[in-house]
Amino acid sequence: MSQQSFLIIHGLGGSGPDHWQTWLANELKERNYHVCYPTFSQFDSPEKAVWLKELNSAIETIPAEYQLTVITHSLGCLLWLHYATSKNKRHAKKAVLVAPPSPKIILSEAKTFYPVPINKNQLAQAAEETLFVHSSNDPYCSPDDAEKFKSLNSPTITLPSAGHINTLSGHGKWPLILDLCLNSEMIFN
Repeated sequence: MSQQSFLIIHGLGGSGPDHWQTWLANELKERNYHVCYPTFSQFDSPEKAVWLKELNSAIETIPAEYQLTVITHSLGCLLWLHYATSKNKRHAKKAVLVAPPSPKIILSEAKTFYPVPINKNQLAQAAEETLFVHSSNDPYCSPDDAEKFKSLNSPTITLPSAGHINTLSGHGKWPLILDLCLNSEMIFN
């Protein structure tokens, strides 16, 4: 069995010490997994081209023989969708995209990330399996707007009343995401 690496991609504003992504990184490291958890520059007013360059640099640090799982949150989901359209990308075994913001409502702080590329074939070329995790009351992506992501025919979980699935909505320690990372047969198989 090949070794696993987890690439955790934060969203707008980063993911501070109390965020589930930081908790997840620590939990995975404690289990002796390789974890890449980069902090992207200017995370309060990001530029897509800069973040893509930094994402590529982070991916280059992951040993090529490691099986890659990508876990994104919020704007990090849109970054991964843009990465999926790039040439010469690293293929991931799995990608878990948590709380992607609406592809229809442009976030003024991150306008370079729009329009959002929503392409089933490109997404399949970036990861063998992709899972979307939405919330029924995400202030950044209504259930109607989430339908655009569901059109990609990837498995989807919709959590009831989980807000933006961040620290504000009580998602610091979040065992479900750890289960999704380590027990992929729950959803993917």
